[in-house]
Amino acid sequence: MAKAHLKVKNAKTVNVFSHEVQERDLYIKDGLILGYGPYSFREEMDLQGAYVSPGFIESHLHIESSLLTPPALSALVAPHGTSLIIADPHEIANVMGLEGIYYLIKISSNLATDFLFMAPSCVPSSPLETTGASLDAEDLRPLLSEQQVLGLGEMMNFPGVMVRDPALMAKIRLFSERPIDGHAPGLTGTPLEAYLRAGIQGDHECTSLDEAKEKLDRGMLIMIREGTTARNLDTLLELVTPERCSQFVLVSDDLHPEDIDVRGHLDHLLRRSVSLGLNPLIAIKMVTINPARHFGLRMRGALAPGYRADLVAFSDLRDFKVIATFKDGKVTSREGELLVPKGDIYVPESVRFQVKWPQSLEIKALKGRIRVIKLVSEEILTQEALEKPTVRRGLVVADPERDLLKLMVLERHKATGHFGIGFVRGFGLRVGALASSIAHDSHNIIAVGTNDEDMLLAARTLASIGGGQVVAAQGHVEASLPLPVAGLMSDAWADEVIAQSAEVHRAARRLGALPHDSFMALSFLALPVVPELKLTDLGLVDVREFKVVSLFEE
Repeated sequence: MAKAHLKVKNAKTVNVFSHEVQERDLYIKDGLILGYGPYSFREEMDLQGAYVSPGFIESHLHIESSLLTPPALSALVAPHGTSLIIADPHEIANVMGLEGIYYLIKISSNLATDFLFMAPSCVPSSPLETTGASLDAEDLRPLLSEQQVLGLGEMMNFPGVMVRDPALMAKIRLFSERPIDGHAPGLTGTPLEAYLRAGIQGDHECTSLDEAKEKLDRGMLIMIREGTTARNLDTLLELVTPERCSQFVLVSDDLHPEDIDVRGHLDHLLRRSVSLGLNPLIAIKMVTINPARHFGLRMRGALAPGYRADLVAFSDLRDFKVIATFKDGKVTSREGELLVPKGDIYVPESVRFQVKWPQSLEIKALKGRIRVIKLVSEEILTQEALEKPTVRRGLVVADPERDLLKLMVLERHKATGHFGIGFVRGFGLRVGALASSIAHDSHNIIAVGTNDEDMLLAARTLASIGGGQVVAAQGHVEASLPLPVAGLMSDAWADEVIAQSAEVHRAARRLGALPHDSFMALSFLALPVVPELKLTDLGLVDVREFKVVSLFEE
């Protein structure tokens, strides 16, 4: 008879197949679940009636948005029960190309949390911006042989897919036997069906119930997103029923380290889902067996013989307070404390800033109204508004009294000197400026402010710290967060990054910026694949028409 290395006794095990909680012992051997026994064993662990489920699987996350390298992110999320993160590295790929992807693969090995990757499909995400790299299908081909690469990441250029752009279709054909993620905000009807016929299988961009219903009806996996900025759980959760729950997963997409530290990771999404009325056993399926099956991860995501012994023990089916996490049958954390080595943060030669600074951000006034980017609360979608400009001495200027702020995106990869200027409403700054080297997805420099001088000061400070986030006001730098890894991630551990991040956010709030995460909101104002109006280094982009448009109404 087989002999187990570990017996986990007095556990309430969550069966994701039968939707039952079963009080029984669990036996583990060589990193796998041996079964429920009884078997002889070497060691035992008494969970004293705690619940045990498979380790939680994050189906869609951008590591770079956490501001942390994989070792630091793993050390932060593993005590929250996260056993696996499936990441789309298109942020660093837009800055460093394949070098950035291989960096993340290399540094993510042998950690308390496993990392798997989706090859980025849209580098660049759009021809309407300047990026640091460009990856075609042949560039992506070597990733097929990487064990940690599962499939093709979110296909953001849905207009290109619908017209069967040859370059996009070459990437889809390359990964046709693997999972392919979607990114199609607001897409419905026959355009959606054209998109799906290309082989797209899931989407995390549903923001309305009707949109999600239609995509579900057409066979898509619905990734219900609850991140730092974009939060769709309240809107979409009522779609999840016992009959169709296999078509849903819970994801974070973009998540700030402070939110993980305060709220948690997938354990937080479980708490939120149950508080909104979802059956807790269904919620657990959405972060275990559902993602495992969708991504073809055999023998993961369940407590059954032969499955990987990645487990999480927690207090109850309401609060999901994590007591212990297991990876490959070994305890990696207990009561929030990591028990295994955190790994090493290796930083390659950072991408150097090669910025050609504009001499002036002045905009001469013309007749008519201006196009203004209008923020939508807790969404990365924006709206286009037409507003009468505030004009002083023949120049269009920011007007904080009207919550009308100037916005700049400055190219930082090739020193072209390209920069776009626009205006944004809903940001709230009363004085000063914010600047960041995180500006999805090309990650040029983005700055927002009440005056040109503070905007340029904040932006130029980024060069001196190697990228990051800066708050400036009245000619002084109020706070900064250095992000020397490609201008996207810190080379420090989570506690230091969280402290620095908290300070830049406090400084931003003192100036009147958004109360939650103004830098996350700022970063998405440069994303020219999410409607309606965005700003890149080439100018204002009408995403609906997929073209650059004039600041002034035509």
